[in-house]
Order: sequence, then structure tokens, then C-alpha cells
Amino acid sequence: MSDDGHQQTGREHVPSRQRRRFPGISTRAYEHPADRSALVALRKLSGFDTVFKGLSGLLPERSLRLLFLSDSVRVSERQFSHLHDMLLDACYILDLEKVPPMYVTQDPQPNAMCVGLDEPIIVVSTGLVELLDEEEMRAVVGHEVGHALSGHSVYRTILLFLTSLALRVAWIPLGNLAVMAIVTALREWFRKSELSADRAGLLVGQDVRASMRGLMKIAGGNHLHEMNVDAFLEQAEEYDSGGDLRDSVLKILNVLPRSHPFTTVRAAELKKWAESRDYQRLMDGHYPRRSEDPETSVSDSFRESAASYAADVKGSKDPLMKLVTDLAGGAGDLGGRVRRGFDGFRSPPPADGGPGGARGGDKE
Repeated sequence: MSDDGHQQTGREHVPSRQRRRFPGISTRAYEHPADRSALVALRKLSGFDTVFKGLSGLLPERSLRLLFLSDSVRVSERQFSHLHDMLLDACYILDLEKVPPMYVTQDPQPNAMCVGLDEPIIVVSTGLVELLDEEEMRAVVGHEVGHALSGHSVYRTILLFLTSLALRVAWIPLGNLAVMAIVTALREWFRKSELSADRAGLLVGQDVRASMRGLMKIAGGNHLHEMNVDAFLEQAEEYDSGGDLRDSVLKILNVLPRSHPFTTVRAAELKKWAESRDYQRLMDGHYPRRSEDPETSVSDSFRESAASYAADVKGSKDPLMKLVTDLAGGAGDLGGRVRRGFDGFRSPPPADGGPGGARGGDKE
């Protein structure tokens, strides 16, 4: 092995096809603004990580490590060597010096995770390994390495612990409420962290169609000949814009218990980022470095996060988000739309601008 940990087989370990590498890249380059602002704030709290890691005696981390070591297959040059190559490639591209251990566990459900307080561990299920082709799997491995590089594994482990704790104290009303409030907040953060990791996966694979195919297969199984990426993205558009206020409320209720965003939403978000100027600049070699991280401003990160949420609300076609935009803009037809009931938010008002039909609230 060479000093940088990226040479394992007597040759320099580089991607199987020409891909750009990002030496010294800061995680701020790919993190979703909401994810980044939370992480910057947490990292700025003196002793925060020390306190979290001090919980390791209460958390089942040692048990998890022993469980994977004893009842899963550790990825190496001799076991799942193709995954081992992908892991080294991902760490090489994102310049993660210490390659995290990776395990394959027997589970027909396609799944992957990165957990651990002291050191991250990557775990992928047999269902996922069997489902994805090489380029799709490369994006997944990059996704998990992105979690490791961002330090998400610490907070993910806390979330798993608190979710388990909430079940144990469910009989204590106030105790359960307090724990579930933290769990709900952590889930909201983690859903955004998944969008960040999807971006890291794209930086590693550098094949947006492969990333899309992987998400599509996770949603619909190994029937790629029956599926179409463009049609899958159209589902995301329909999900975002369809229905009325009742559907908007149901969307919120459906996503609250989830740690991951819905797959169509992830695909649409990743496509939007892949087409952005930020991504192009990054691929051209213009990105923030880790050496600049200590000077990162918490207030700037919060402003970026707030601006991101505002842009999402303004650009969303979801009826509830359009209502929020109308309230902020003082749309003249808002009263008429409310009087018409939920169906008033299902489609644009009449074009003649008659009673209850002014068009101001629906033009973008």
C-alpha cells in the first residue's frame, strides 16, 4: 500500500474510466444548503462532537461492529473485490484518506448505510449488490463515502439510537414526546443529507444517467427494460405539482416518518443539481477546499439555507407551497380560492379574470 492508501494491488488505483479527481475537496462543495448549515452550526459548537462521541458507551456501536464482523462479509481484495475497487476509487476521487471498512450483509431488501461514531462503517445489502450494475453501484458507493466524508455517520448513529429509545419509552408520554421531537428534527436533517450524498455519488460516478437508473431500480426493481428515466422524472413532476391542498398535507404526513426522501424526488433534485452552474464549476475544478473550512461562517451558511428553502417554495408547483407564495405576495385572488375550497388549488382559475378568477396568484 502506498502512503496515501490508494494503491492496493501494485498499481496506482484510479477509476476504470477517466474521471476527474477532487483533491482537498470540502464537503461544502456538494452538501445541500440545509444539510450544510446544520453541520456547520454543530461543528462550531465547542465540544459538541466530544459530547456525542462520549455517548458511545450508551450506544450499541461496539455491538454493531462485532455484528457485522461476525455475521457479514467484509469487502476486501479477496472478497467482493469489485466493490473493494469501487470503494478505493470513491475515496481516491473525493480524497478521503482513510478508507472506511465496508461489509455486505445478507438482506433481500436493497439498502446501504454509513454508521459509526468513532469511525464510519459502510454496509450494503445483498439485495442492492444484486440489483445494480457496475456504474449504478459506483454511484451508491460514492454516496456512502460522501456520508463518511461529511461526518454524517455520527448523527445517523444517534438517530438510530434515539429511534430505538423512543420505542422503549413510548409508555412515558412526556419522555416519548421529547425523544420524538429530536428524532423528527434529525429525520428532516437526514433527508437533506441524503440529497448531499446523492451529489457525492454523482461526483464519484460522473454519470448522471447511471445515478438515475440506480434510483429508478430502487423504486421499481430489476426490470430496467420496462422502465424509462425520463418517464420516471415525469412522475416527480406530477408528484410535485399534482393534486390539491389535501394531497399536500398527505405528502407531509407520508414523509415525516422517513429517513430518506422519496426516490422520484431524489432523482429530480439530483438532475437539477447536475444541470446547475455550481456543478459545472465544480467539474471545472473550482470548488471550496477543506483548508478553508475553519473560516466558514455560520451566518452565511444559514443565509444560504434560508435562500435555498425560499427558492424551493417559490419554484414549487405544490398547491400548499403555492399558497405560501401567494400569502407572501398578497395575491388578490387568495380569498376566492379559499372560498372555492380545496379544489380551488387543484388548477389555475379561469382566464377571463371573472369573480374568483383573477390570475395574479398563478403566474410565475
